Amino acid sequence: MATRCTCTASLAVFALIAAFLIAFYTAGSSVTCSAVSLTVVTVLVSLWLWSLRRRNGDTDRRVCVLVLGDIGRSPRMQYHALSLSKHGYNVTFVGFLDTKPHQDVLREEKISIVPIIEVKGVRGGPKILTYVTKVILQCLQFLHVLLKMETQSHILMQNPPGLPSIAVAWLVCVLRGSRFVIDWHNYGYTIMALSHGQTHPLVRLAKWYEHFFGPLATHNLCVTNAMNVDLQKNWGIRATTLYDRPASIFRETPLKLQHELFMRLAKAYPQFQSKESEEVEVERTVFSVCDLAGDTVTLRTERPALLLSSTSWTEDEDFSVLLTALEEYEGFIGGGASLPSLVCVITGKGPQKEHYRKLIDSLHLDHVKICTPWLEAEDYPVLLGSADLGVCLHKSSSGLDLPMKVVDMFGCCLPVCAIHFNCLHELVKHEENGLIFRDSRELAEQLKSLLSEFPGSGGRLGVFRRNLRTSRGQRWDDNWDQNVLPLISAP
Repeated sequence: MATRCTCTASLAVFALIAAFLIAFYTAGSSVTCSAVSLTVVTVLVSLWLWSLRRRNGDTDRRVCVLVLGDIGRSPRMQYHALSLSKHGYNVTFVGFLDTKPHQDVLREEKISIVPIIEVKGVRGGPKILTYVTKVILQCLQFLHVLLKMETQSHILMQNPPGLPSIAVAWLVCVLRGSRFVIDWHNYGYTIMALSHGQTHPLVRLAKWYEHFFGPLATHNLCVTNAMNVDLQKNWGIRATTLYDRPASIFRETPLKLQHELFMRLAKAYPQFQSKESEEVEVERTVFSVCDLAGDTVTLRTERPALLLSSTSWTEDEDFSVLLTALEEYEGFIGGGASLPSLVCVITGKGPQKEHYRKLIDSLHLDHVKICTPWLEAEDYPVLLGSADLGVCLHKSSSGLDLPMKVVDMFGCCLPVCAIHFNCLHELVKHEENGLIFRDSRELAEQLKSLLSEFPGSGGRLGVFRRNLRTSRGQRWDDNWDQNVLPLISAP
């Protein structure tokens, strides 16, 4: 009703202006056409800006969460949206909708998802033309979406990717009187440099762009103290460190839920299937046995170890390191070492997945089985909580961000072997909650050492798991309430 009244009022103003102009011309006014035109444009622009900045009683309880990426594969931004909704904010969640977000996001009445499409730019011709037209089309799409929605108190945006969304979001905040918050996950230009090199003109432009627009935000969040220091020292940005913390869904999985997941996966992936003959009152997977009569689940004594890694299959993760380590592990068993067989599950989607699947298919392994499923958002934490050891191959392009997958693994009390980079020590404590390696040979030796007493719990693997159980830190909700809520709720 309010919107309709406002539109009526605007039309009345336009009608008055038109009547005023007609009167001027019919009266033979000496006012020049250019002066009249300038006045009209000024009035119309003023009215438009007034309509953009129009606020009502609910404006302060509206926040736009923006990501130029797939919402379903942006867990931190999903957690932001859920935390905002828990505190009574109405959230407009803007991003690609390629994969299904978590059920909690879909069920929350205060979260409204506004999907955008991934534009491609002009096909054919120089690559620079494709890139420039893609950026222009993305700018227009973002402007349309952000100006069409009701005025928001804040726009909370993930970076990277930030080209062109940082500039567009900042402009919309200026036009509408909203506050602009950037959540720095990494630096976009360092990711571009992985494929183009540091000296490429696009990389230099992206670096300038982030340096110019980043400081214009009202508030800034970042994922590590190392990034916090770098933003302050080299960008002139004061940021609040919001470490990734596991959501409550990440926890050790009860045996019954483990078995149910293994049974579902066994239908599509033979690596989970039991080779024994089926019995009427017994369900079996390669890991578990369920007595249907008594509804009891046990883990098999001679089961393989479940090794888990997740990835976006991008250039900052070299999975040939893991594959080479698994070949060496196979060699240890072939040489007589008393080690369990492995089922290695690598989850995720991304541009290099097919490349690595071909490499996996070319391997000849008897004691190591590898599968690369895409899991539903609800199944991923269940599988993490069922695994025996995690592996992380994330190498930060900037050396300043931390892998969220390890945070989730630790939430499930899952020890991790992680490849070394500069600020990893802020998360992985070597010989306390996991191990840090530098190459495939070192990873292979760590797998051999950690799994030497499997499935017993008395070795180093068991020690790391017990350390994780006793040293659980803050969960996401408490961390967010402490660090982000005061920024959003400030007058």
